Amino acid sequence: MTNLYLTRPMSSAEAPTWDGALWIGAIDVDELARPDLDDIVPLAAVGHRAARLLVRRGRSVLGFVEVPVLHGRISVDLVRSEVSSLPSAVSPVEPIVLPTVTVVLCTRDRAEHLRGALRSVLDLDYPSFDVVVVDNAAATTETRDLVRSSFDDPRVRYVEEGVPGLSSARNAGLAAATGDVVAFTDDDVVVDADWLHGLVAGFAQGEDVACVSGLVPSGELRTPVQRFFDDRVSWSRNVETRVFRLSAPPADLPLFPFSVGAFGTGANFALRREVALSLGGFDTAFGVGTRTGGGEDLDVFTRVLLAGHALVVEPSALVWHRHRSDIAALRVQATGYGTGLGAWLTKVALDPTTLRLALRRAPGALAVLAAKRRVAEPAVAPARVAVAVPTPDSDLAGEIARTARHELVSVLRGPYLYLRQRRAGAGLMGRRLPASSSRPTREHAPSVAERVR
Repeated sequence: MTNLYLTRPMSSAEAPTWDGALWIGAIDVDELARPDLDDIVPLAAVGHRAARLLVRRGRSVLGFVEVPVLHGRISVDLVRSEVSSLPSAVSPVEPIVLPTVTVVLCTRDRAEHLRGALRSVLDLDYPSFDVVVVDNAAATTETRDLVRSSFDDPRVRYVEEGVPGLSSARNAGLAAATGDVVAFTDDDVVVDADWLHGLVAGFAQGEDVACVSGLVPSGELRTPVQRFFDDRVSWSRNVETRVFRLSAPPADLPLFPFSVGAFGTGANFALRREVALSLGGFDTAFGVGTRTGGGEDLDVFTRVLLAGHALVVEPSALVWHRHRSDIAALRVQATGYGTGLGAWLTKVALDPTTLRLALRRAPGALAVLAAKRRVAEPAVAPARVAVAVPTPDSDLAGEIARTARHELVSVLRGPYLYLRQRRAGAGLMGRRLPASSSRPTREHAPSVAERVR
């Protein structure tokens, strides 16, 4: 008999002290089928009483299971039983020709975070890609020094962007990109070895696909704060491939295309370079580092759909994310999420065309929301679970509740911050980007005004 040893996608500096900490890893169902398999051994599992396993078959993602860790081992029979309830694997579409890809990795004064993220990108299993590291409004030279001293790789280019804000940084990366596809990620992630294969599989879903987002599961669940954040976001559990088009609104998203969380997150998405350029890049009124603090991903996803392109969510494009581990960091993030959402909603409301479309969708959205409240349906479907999750102590639970309320209040501040950012001169930065040579079929798509009359 043999053991199956599993490694973690992200390492931690110290063992967890919270009883509810989950060891995070991935397992392939074909490995589980081995008849000689005795036990599953999660490596570096000290302090973890349970594990969350991402279940795959090759590049396909089936879902998640949570199982106990007893004496440093996981029962093979229990994992097999839990996995048996997951849906069958759906193989990603394989493109006939692999496009060239430029990975844009934006960072600001977090050199140690960047080190792991960039290392994982350079280890990617993809034949033709390069990397643009954008150093945004840096206070020190640490990022530049790290890239030049530790990553002497012809695939890596270093770009400085002095204007603070994630959208400005992404525009700088987009302007420097040479690939047919531009993939965006953050400095607090570890990308899966097949990440780019997953993204380009999404583009193979159709000629009109201009944007692909992927799965962003938690790479570490060491504290109750991380678990709280993970439980409240949908993009960490989106394991179903979906294709979205404005011409075919999905029944389960009544506010489509103004559907927060349904299209992924800014830590893991890609755009066709020509389309991104034709759209004018990212709106610099949004993003971490600006007054609004976020919302740039919501904005670009919606603009892609409103311009007549398709957007694909492809879970085989996998990026592991390290969530904020303490209340102070979570509150900063929650503030940005709230103000960014409020700012984006303000932009939607101030444009007569998008406002008209949103108002047309509103009655159906209210009906669905009322139905969900009647059946108390959770916002995020949980993983199939075989372990109990301890609740935080009362003081921490109170802090988490206050943080959640603080995020809601921050939404109300979004409109004011958005207008201040606009008055400061922020806006679409297409004039700073190189001219696009987009294909006519994409350049001459009907306007959103023509489609929603």
